[in-house]
Formats: sequence, structure tokens, C-alpha cells
Amino acid sequence: MIDHTHDPVARTWLAPDSEDTHAFALQTLPYGAFSLPGHDNVRRIGVGIAGHILDLAAAQQLGLVDDLDGALRPALRVPHLNALLALTPAQWSALRHRLFALFVDDDSGWKGARDVIRQCLVPMAAAHMHLPFDVGDYTDFYASIHHATNVGTMLRPEQPLLPNYRHVPIGYHGRASSIVVSGTPVRRPSGQVLPQGQTAPRFGPSQRLDYELEVGLVIGGENALGEPVPIGRALDRVFGVVLLNDWSARDIQAWEYQPLGPFLAKSFATTISAWVVPLAALAPRRVAVVRAASDPPPLPYLLDAADQSSGALDLDIEVRLSSTRMRELGEPPHLVSRSNMRDLYWTPAQLVAHHTSNGCNLRPGDLLGTGTVSGPQPESRGCLLERTWRGTDPITLPTGETRRFLEDGDRVEFGAAVGLTCCGEIVPARDLTDHGRMPGMAPGAPD
Repeated sequence: MIDHTHDPVARTWLAPDSEDTHAFALQTLPYGAFSLPGHDNVRRIGVGIAGHILDLAAAQQLGLVDDLDGALRPALRVPHLNALLALTPAQWSALRHRLFALFVDDDSGWKGARDVIRQCLVPMAAAHMHLPFDVGDYTDFYASIHHATNVGTMLRPEQPLLPNYRHVPIGYHGRASSIVVSGTPVRRPSGQVLPQGQTAPRFGPSQRLDYELEVGLVIGGENALGEPVPIGRALDRVFGVVLLNDWSARDIQAWEYQPLGPFLAKSFATTISAWVVPLAALAPRRVAVVRAASDPPPLPYLLDAADQSSGALDLDIEVRLSSTRMRELGEPPHLVSRSNMRDLYWTPAQLVAHHTSNGCNLRPGDLLGTGTVSGPQPESRGCLLERTWRGTDPITLPTGETRRFLEDGDRVEFGAAVGLTCCGEIVPARDLTDHGRMPGMAPGAPD
């Protein structure tokens, strides 16, 4: 629902911190978990605005939320967002409205509290960010029909889309323990691969490491085991969104994915943004679902008139890449692709409704990935597998270097129109030769 917190002309009285380039707007008010240098074990949750972080525990201690729901106030003193995620949409909304009132530049009753508010602020540039919430379970979907069609064309040109795609949101259970916050280095994984033209696999570092540009849905609230969430109420279960990089080792994946799907090719790392943008902040970006007239209608449990009229999200997201050489020369990150969430075939509400349709219980802090967000054009393809068409059409960087897949030292940066970022840098695989050789690994296996 659009309300006064979305007013595009509203401004904050808080001057942007000149040292931070991620100055979230008053209308966004994202949540994160942070600590200060030398105090890594003292973590707080906060709200980002204008290059600052409002320490929510300090705000609660100094009386800035005293009149809000009694269950809400203790949730602000926890070092991660899970207690807040366990609350209700009404409580989330009340907190958002209070935060907006604290920072909007008007003559409201909170104008006199600005000195108190300043006591709760931390420069964003001085903070160390952590995972914003403890991830309980992680599910990754395959919601982009453009991505599915492109990959299917590479693998099955005679039938790019399997018969079930337009009827069921495809997904699989991922690995929550290896989800890391933006900025965490990503080590190149090793695994079994089948070299071209050979019949026996080898074990070694992946040579076809890739990113996947995704958006993650952060689940709030809980449905009881055995109780599906109706699609008309499914968005009540989405607290907010993060950017998500589903790192993928394509050569490991190609060998292991049949018959049960990817395993070690994806479980080595998944990166999410340090900030969670509340779904409420995206209300002005909600748009109608667009499908081809020839597509079958969703089954009744996935069909809701309100969701069809405004359940998609018009959110631009992009990928930039920089090599070690580029950074040495001071080159800015190179734009590889730009896509938009509105091109997804399935809406966030449909993903939640489908996930729970068998009675599966979702819990606060669960994470649902959309799958790679790709659009209809080559420049909107959300992974290198698509962007380079399986390595046959490499991209050229400003230094003249080319990329089919990621190399050590490459830094991948995702960005979103609401100010979210998600970054990871590839570091070399563990040395598994000689002293570090694993059982079954041939001497001299390539690094």
C-alpha cells in the first residue's frame, strides 16, 4: 500500500555522510546488522539513511519508540533481524512510519528530538556489516522464463522449455550454512568435472565459475506445518528483499546435476546484500504481471486478481565486473548486464504460495531466491553462462581482457535501483596438489 512514506518529494533533515556513496533515501529505510571497529562481538541492528545507520537498540534505549507495540521494542535489541521478522506486517508498518517521522524534514513533533536522534547515529563508512539475519532455510527458484529458455536452448535446442515450466514454479532446496554477507571473499570451488571428449571425471578447481544475478525474498512470520499460505495473503509473509548472488560452478554442475539437480556446484557460497529493503518500500514499484496471451492461466491456488494487477516488481538490477588489472589501472567496474524483476514469470506471492501449498512451514529468516533474473535481450542476461552463450561469445573488458567465465581476482558487483549492493571477489582454490592432495586426485591435476 502506498502511503506518506513513499512521497517522492519528502526529504530528510539529515545531511548525507560525505564518506559513503550508499546514501539510502528517506523512502527506502533498509535494515541491516552492524558492529564498530574493535567491537566485532557487539552487534546491533540498524536502519540505513543518508550514509548513516540509526542504531535501533540506542533508539529504543533513548525513548524514540517507547509508544510502539510492546512486542516490537525488545526486537530492536537483538543483534540480528530475526526477532523483528517474527512480528506482523502491522508492527513492521508501525516501525517504518516511526522511522520516517524521525527523519523527515518537516515541523512534526519529532523535530525537537533531533539531538537525541543524532546520538543514535553511526557513520555507515565506519561500520562493519554482518549477515542481516540468521538464515534458517534457503530455497532457490527458477522464476525467469528468459533464463530458463536460454539455458534450455543450450542444452535442449529441440525443447528449450520443459512442459511443466509455465504451470509450476520450479525450485530446489539450497544450502543455508554457506550464505555470506556482501564483501566476503569467495573461494573457487573444487569438484568432479568431466573434461570434454573424455569418459572419466577428474577432481580439481572449477574452470567455469559463474555468478547468478538474483533477488532474495526474506520471509517474516510463520505458518504452521500443514497449513498452506493462500496467495491473497502470501505477501504478508515477505518482510523484504536482498540482492543475491547464487555463485555457480558450471563444469561441476554439468557433471553432477542429473538426476537430482545441482549440489556442490552451488553449495560452496551464496552472497547476499548487507541490507534488507522492506517490501513496503517497494510499493510504488508494484506493476501488473505480463504474460503471453497463449500462456496457460495459473492454477487457482496461484491465481489472485490483486497479484495479477500489481504483484510484479519494476526493479532494475545490474551486474558489474572488475578484474585485478582494471583495479590496478583505476578503471571503474564494467557493466556486464542490466535486467528487471518485472520480467520474472512468477511473482513473489506465487513463489510463497507454491512453496507452502503442500503444507511446508516457512519460518522467520527463511530465504527464497528468485533464480537468475534475465530479460529478453542479450544485455539483460543475468549470468555469464547466458551472457557469453556458454563461453562461445566472450565479453571484452576495458583493458582488452576477455571473460567467458570468472577468473581469480575478478570482483562481481550487483546493484539495484533502491541502493542495494552485493559484492564478492574470487580468490584461488585451495592447493590440493602434493601435501594438500585429496584422496582420488591424480598428481598434477590442474589448478
